[in-house]
Amino acid sequence: MKLFRIEKNDSDQRLDKFLKKIFPVATRSLIYKFNRKDKIKIKHNLSEWKFKKMDNEYRLQEWDEIKIFLDDKEFNLLSEKKENMIINNNEEKFYKNDIVYEDWDLLVVNKNSWINVHSWDHKTKESNLICQVQDYLWDKLNSLTFKPSLIHRIDRDTSWILMIAKKKDILTKISADFKTHEKVKKTYYAIVLWKLPKKKGTIKENILRIEDAKNENKVQISEDWKKAITHYKSLKEHIIQTEQWVLILTELEVRIDTWRMHQIRIHLANLWNSILGDKVYWDKKLNSYFANNYWLTRQALHSWKINFFHYWREKNIELIANIKSDLVDFINKLK
Repeated sequence: MKLFRIEKNDSDQRLDKFLKKIFPVATRSLIYKFNRKDKIKIKHNLSEWKFKKMDNEYRLQEWDEIKIFLDDKEFNLLSEKKENMIINNNEEKFYKNDIVYEDWDLLVVNKNSWINVHSWDHKTKESNLICQVQDYLWDKLNSLTFKPSLIHRIDRDTSWILMIAKKKDILTKISADFKTHEKVKKTYYAIVLWKLPKKKGTIKENILRIEDAKNENKVQISEDWKKAITHYKSLKEHIIQTEQWVLILTELEVRIDTWRMHQIRIHLANLWNSILGDKVYWDKKLNSYFANNYWLTRQALHSWKINFFHYWREKNIELIANIKSDLVDFINKLK
């Protein structure tokens, strides 16, 4: 027999879904059978003394206690093993130097480029950030079913300030803020080709997303589609003279009011100020030149700062993720 007490992170979910997370190997019909055969009993709150059978649809509440009447062999066979979550390759461990901020609710990291966020991204078996984070946080969490979860997503080849929720209610609240954009502001750093039309400016061009694009860009400028607003500010300009070209590169600070797919990339490209290394909205010859001569092998875009409302601290806070070393090295080579 096993006894569990429901904590806040595990509350407000159906009993059958909770049991499915405890027993990931078990089929749903087997879980229903356990309940039907009185192998699952619940004590509803601390004031009660008797454990009762509950319907599969019963929503668990904080401080509920659950007894599962299975022997150790059967329980271990059906339950997930902790060691399955641990990454054994030291090269794939999560680096603590990439932590921007951490408290009881949140972990904020400075994601490196070319690291997948989820295991299913790009259909690869490579290491992924969320698995590394869960491995790092394993002993710090007391939830039976809730695992650290991403609050928002990002492209694989972009470095990024990335927020991970340690608690279910924080995940729900801040994810909602990301959807409304009201309490979250994001600032980016980019390196683009040529000078901008003005030192400071705002781009207002509607964006069309084409779901089944094949021989065309997935995102395009379109007057009749969704509004997109991008603000930019030039930070510094650099001149490069090669055998073929005289190029001007500009470091930018970019802030967006709307969060459309590829918004920064397509807006800047539409001004003829494409982001260096962009494989979709830029010139392949220039990509090859900077890769071969400056070792710039990804798009020069970095999620730099984030300002959001912290519900536990009850105030807005701003966090800064240092610009990654590959972009810093690139700028230093230009000098």
